[in-house]
Amino acid sequence: MGKNENAMEIGNYCLLKDFRLEVEARGEQGEGSFSFCFWVYLLSSTPFPSTLIRQVGSDMMDSAPLLVLNEKKRLMLFPLLPSQDDEAPDPNNLTLWNNIPHASLESDFPFGKWTRIGCEVSNGFLRLYVDGELVEEKTLASSETQTSNFSGLRRIILIGSNNNESGLSGYLYSPKDFLSASSIKGQYKDSPIYLIVDNSSAVDIEKGSDGVWNIVGGKASCRRNFSLDVVLLDALGETVDKEIEVVASLIYANNGTPVEKTSDGEAPLLTSYDGIDFDSCDRPSKLLQGRASLRLKISQLSSKCDNKLFQIKFNVPKAGKYPFLEALSYPIRCISRNRNVRTSSVIIWKRPASGFLSVCGSQSSRVNFGLPDLPRSTVREAKPSPLSKRVRLANYTFEQPDDECNSHVQTAIQAKNFSTTNSKMPQEESEAGEKSPSDSESTREGNSCYRNSRTGNSISDLAIFNYCLGGSTERTLLLKDITSSASNEEILEFADQVALYSGCSHHRNQIRIAKRLIEEGARFWNSISQDNQHVNWESVVFEIEEQFMKISCCNTRSLSQQDFEILRKVAGCRDCMTKENFEKMWRWLYPVAFALSRSALREMWSSKSPTWIEGFVTKEEAEASLQGPGGSQKPGTFILRFPTSRSWPHPDAGSIVVTYVGADYSLHHRLLSLDHIYCNGEMNMTPLPEMLLAEPELSQLGRISTRSR
Repeated sequence: MGKNENAMEIGNYCLLKDFRLEVEARGEQGEGSFSFCFWVYLLSSTPFPSTLIRQVGSDMMDSAPLLVLNEKKRLMLFPLLPSQDDEAPDPNNLTLWNNIPHASLESDFPFGKWTRIGCEVSNGFLRLYVDGELVEEKTLASSETQTSNFSGLRRIILIGSNNNESGLSGYLYSPKDFLSASSIKGQYKDSPIYLIVDNSSAVDIEKGSDGVWNIVGGKASCRRNFSLDVVLLDALGETVDKEIEVVASLIYANNGTPVEKTSDGEAPLLTSYDGIDFDSCDRPSKLLQGRASLRLKISQLSSKCDNKLFQIKFNVPKAGKYPFLEALSYPIRCISRNRNVRTSSVIIWKRPASGFLSVCGSQSSRVNFGLPDLPRSTVREAKPSPLSKRVRLANYTFEQPDDECNSHVQTAIQAKNFSTTNSKMPQEESEAGEKSPSDSESTREGNSCYRNSRTGNSISDLAIFNYCLGGSTERTLLLKDITSSASNEEILEFADQVALYSGCSHHRNQIRIAKRLIEEGARFWNSISQDNQHVNWESVVFEIEEQFMKISCCNTRSLSQQDFEILRKVAGCRDCMTKENFEKMWRWLYPVAFALSRSALREMWSSKSPTWIEGFVTKEEAEASLQGPGGSQKPGTFILRFPTSRSWPHPDAGSIVVTYVGADYSLHHRLLSLDHIYCNGEMNMTPLPEMLLAEPELSQLGRISTRSR
C-alpha cells in the first residue's frame, strides 16, 4: 500500500505555464552549475519542437531553452545560459539548437502519464535523468561552454513553457533544486498521483472486436447492472490510501460533453446502493484503501442519441479539475436487451468468475484471448443469452481477471422458482418468460457436466438460492455446513445446480473440492497447532511445503523463500500464525495445489528449462518485470502466475493468469480457465505451452527479474 503522504496535497501541483524556480549556480571559482528535478505530466504538444522549460538570467534580459522536446518528441537538455556577448541561436528557433551540445533521451517522451525528470547542468557536463535513471551524460569542452563567460553567473530563473506560444501544456509536481545527483534519486519516491479505471475489474460487460463495450441499458425493466473499479495510484504504481470521493458520469466519446437525460427525465447513468438506483452524479463513491467499486446502470440508449458512443468519466470533484484525476472507460455502445450481438466477434469481460467460457466439447487447439485478430475459424457461434452470453472456444480459454463472481440475481431467483414449483417441468417451459436462448441451453449443447438431475437431492433449493446470491463469507459458511453431512454425490449435484442457475461454470469446481479442502485443512491445523492458539511461522514452513507437494502430486520441485513470503502475505501474519491466518493461507494454497495436481499444469510447474511458472508471483512483480526502468519488454512477452487475490470459494481460485505486453506496449492480464480438466479430464489435449506460444499475442516467455532459480 502506498504511503505517499504528499501525493494528495493539491498545492504541490502547478500548471507548466505557471512554473517558476530560482536556482543558484554553485561551484568552485565561480563556475556555474545547478541540479533540479520535477515530475511532469504532458497533455499534448503541437507543434514540435517545443520548449518545456526556459532559463532566464536574473536581469530577465537573457533567455535560452533548457529542456526541449524536439521534432521527434525526444527530450533534450541544453547547457547554461550564455551571456549577451556570445553568439547563440535564436531562442525561439529551436531547430537551430540541434547543433548545440546537449544530453537527450533516445526514445519518445511519454504523454498522458507522470514522468520524473532530473537535470544536472554545469560548465563541464550535462546529466539527464528520467524516472530516476541516468539516460545520458554529456561532457562539454571548454570551447563549447565558454566558461569564462559564466564566471559571474550566480542565479538563474527557470520558467515553464507558455502553451499559447509553444503548444505544450501540462502539469508539474513538486519541482525542487538540489545540491547533488543523489538528492535527485532520493526524491524519486515522492511521487504524484493519478486515477485509473481497472479494466480487469469489469463485470458483465461485453467487448466487441472494435474495442467498444456493449452494455445492455434502456428502460428499467431491461437494463442490467455492470461494475467497474477505479484506483488511485502514485506514479510508482503503488495504491494511495486516501479516502476521497469519486463521481461517475456518462459523456459522449467523441467530444466529452455530458449525455442528456432520457425522455422520461431520468439520469443517463445510475449507481446502485442497497438495491436503490441513484443519479450517479449525485452519489459519489468513496475510495477505500485507494479503490472504489461502482455498480452502475445506463438508462440512455445509443440508438436514442444518433448512435453515438458513450464513455464513463470518473473524477475527484473536491480535488479540482485535473486530467490526471480523471479516468475514462473504453467507448460504450448502450444497446437494448433484445438486440442481437454477433458473439463471434465479442469477448466477454466479466470478473472471470462470473462466467468462464464454456469449453467442453470444443475440438479447437487454440487458446482464446478473445482478441479481435483471432481467426473466426477458432470460434464456435454461441447463442446470445440474457443470463450469460459466452463464446465457446478452444481447450483453454481466457477471461479478464476480476474480484468477485456476481451471478445474476434474476438467475438465482429463477432457480428457486423453477425448483420449488415443479422440479420435473421441462427446462424449455421454465424459460418461457425469456425469448432468448438461455445459458442452460448452450450448456446442454456442449457441456454434460450441467445436466439437471435433482431427484432425491437432500440439499434444499434455498441453499442453492443462498449460494448464488451470497458473498465469499456466506458461501464459505454454507459449504462448511453442507459438507459436514452431505454425501459426495449430493455435493456434486449441488455443484451442478449452482453452476446451472448462477450461469458460472467454475462455481462447480470450488464446490467439488470443498469437502477435502475443509477436512484436510482442519486436520493439518490440528497437527501443527497442538491445541495452541498460534504457531511460529518458521517452524511450520516445511510442513506447509510437504502438504503442498502432497496435494499437487509433485515431488520434484519445492517452494522457494519467495513463495513462502507470498504465502505469509496471503495469510496476513508475521512471525506467528493464528487459525484465522492459517485458513486464509489454506483457502488460497489448496486450490493452487489441486490445480497443479492435473498433469497439464504439473508438467509446466516442474519444468526448469524453460521455467514456465516461476513460483508464486504477485501482479506487481509480474508487471515490474515486464515493464522495467528501461521501458516495456517487446510485445508478446508473458509471465504466468496464480492470482493472489483469488481464494476458495472464489470460482477463480487456483486458476492461472497470463500477464503479457500487448502490441500497444501496455500490460494486459488474462485468466486461463481450466474447466475442461474438471469436466472431461486431460486426454488428447494439446499441451498448454504449445497453445500459449501459438497465440498471436504471445511470443516469448518472460522472467521475474527479482528472482533466480
